[in-house]
Amino acid sequence: MATEFKLKGLTSIDLQNGQKQEAEVEGIEGGKVILVKFDNEVHALNANCTHYGAPLVKGVVTGDGRLTCPWHGACFNLKTGDVEDAPALDPLNKFDVITKDGGVFIKGQEKQIKDGRRFLNIKCKASGDEKVVIVGRGSGATGAMEGLRGGGFKGAITTISEEDYRPIDRTKLSKALITDLSKLAWRTPEFYKDGDIEMVTDTVTSVDFDGKTVQTKSGKEYPYTKLILSSGGVAKYLPIEGLKGDLENVFLLRQLGDAQNIMNAAGSEGGKKVVVIGSSFIGMEVANCLAGMKHKVSCIGMESMPLENVMGAEVGKIFKAILEKSGVTFYLGAGVEKGSPSSDKNGKKIGRVHLKDGTEIEADLVIEGVGIKPSTGYLKDNKSIQLNEKDQSIMVDESFAVKGLTDVWAIGDIATYPYSGPGGNGSPVRIEHWNVAQNMGRSVARSINKPGSKGKPFIPVFWSALGSQLRYCGNTANGYDDVIIQGNTDVSEGKQSFVAYYTKGEDVVAMCSMMKDPYMTQSAELMRRGKMPKKSELQKGVDILEISVPAEVKI
Repeated sequence: MATEFKLKGLTSIDLQNGQKQEAEVEGIEGGKVILVKFDNEVHALNANCTHYGAPLVKGVVTGDGRLTCPWHGACFNLKTGDVEDAPALDPLNKFDVITKDGGVFIKGQEKQIKDGRRFLNIKCKASGDEKVVIVGRGSGATGAMEGLRGGGFKGAITTISEEDYRPIDRTKLSKALITDLSKLAWRTPEFYKDGDIEMVTDTVTSVDFDGKTVQTKSGKEYPYTKLILSSGGVAKYLPIEGLKGDLENVFLLRQLGDAQNIMNAAGSEGGKKVVVIGSSFIGMEVANCLAGMKHKVSCIGMESMPLENVMGAEVGKIFKAILEKSGVTFYLGAGVEKGSPSSDKNGKKIGRVHLKDGTEIEADLVIEGVGIKPSTGYLKDNKSIQLNEKDQSIMVDESFAVKGLTDVWAIGDIATYPYSGPGGNGSPVRIEHWNVAQNMGRSVARSINKPGSKGKPFIPVFWSALGSQLRYCGNTANGYDDVIIQGNTDVSEGKQSFVAYYTKGEDVVAMCSMMKDPYMTQSAELMRRGKMPKKSELQKGVDILEISVPAEVKI
């Protein structure tokens, strides 16, 4: 039963449209709500993002009624509390607001305030003729499953994956090398049972698009009326002697078992000689994590600076300095010649990594983070679908529907789609990031739940645990020609706090920030609406936080 709860210290609400205020709930320890005025009405919701608990009062309110998290870009509908964009899975509770007797009250249940979230009720017994089959069980599949059941889909849902566990927060594998499934899984096994979502552990070998069936290695067939291809990426070994999987203690990092194998070899007591090959996000995050455990970590990269291909050399230099403070040694602009075995009795374990300039680096274990390739081998000889010659990805339209096929979508690492954000102009891109995949899955779920509707546009957002929480939005796949950095980039005292804008001509195509929330969230919303300031305006000192986020969406 709903009860009225008084908000501490408030006698009235003095907010303008677009303004927000956090308030404590009397009588409930730690109980908080956020008050937001939108369209001349005050809305009250749980105060923290349901992803990782970011204070939403520091987020961004948009003119079309969205409240965006300042940390990772999750969006909630102000009128309902529903999730609009990843990475949050649970919606917020919405409370009635009452002003009376010289105070402000909300009306709701005590449990709703304490929980800080609205738990999705997806209990259902699949019925009807609709059968959605999802190939994969990663982030894209998670977005699709949650979006389908959360949006009222009553048909059958089956996911097929080689991974023998339920969906996990894959980002924690590289950021923290967590090995406990219970600490990685988004939901309990009961959640999927309640939602009548079938989890199949098997390998998909082919798809009959004419007969609408999916075939697996075990010989089974799964019929579908709607098919979502979300098979993700396959991590690659270097095709080099000693580093192509031919020596022990050489690891990739993609699945839970990979993290478990790495930690079994490294241990958490420190002191091991760890060589990380690759200076992009996976390599840098793993190096940062293991250095924090007091291992002796060396990081090898072909670039002149870490993350140079995405962030540019100037920003990459900042992250290099941050990791060097943690004890990581870098070998940059380097080519790897081979790996050689240790001097143990069997000679089967890695012992050294040899660089092309003659440098030898001792190694108790090696972790390779040298990229992935789209996992589309099961479609290689299928004449009904054309794969991208460059990378064997799947070409899709702006709604992620596979070109030339009906009721088939491709999302996540395997999908190349027309990007209409800043600097995109509809040019095809493939973006390897967990958050992007989940938003794609949610978009497809909307298309299935409401036939004829188009998925909502979103700006790619990602983040990293490097340094002091990196935030990034936009896309530099089509290039940039300048970087405007504002703020403190000196890491010597650990007080780095900056925003970097990536520009192509006068347009800002991407940005990253550190210790500058909510600059990323504000940028993503301005980009989404085509209202991001021009390069020349930023050079004149325009502060994007002072720009009102309008309602219209341009992409």
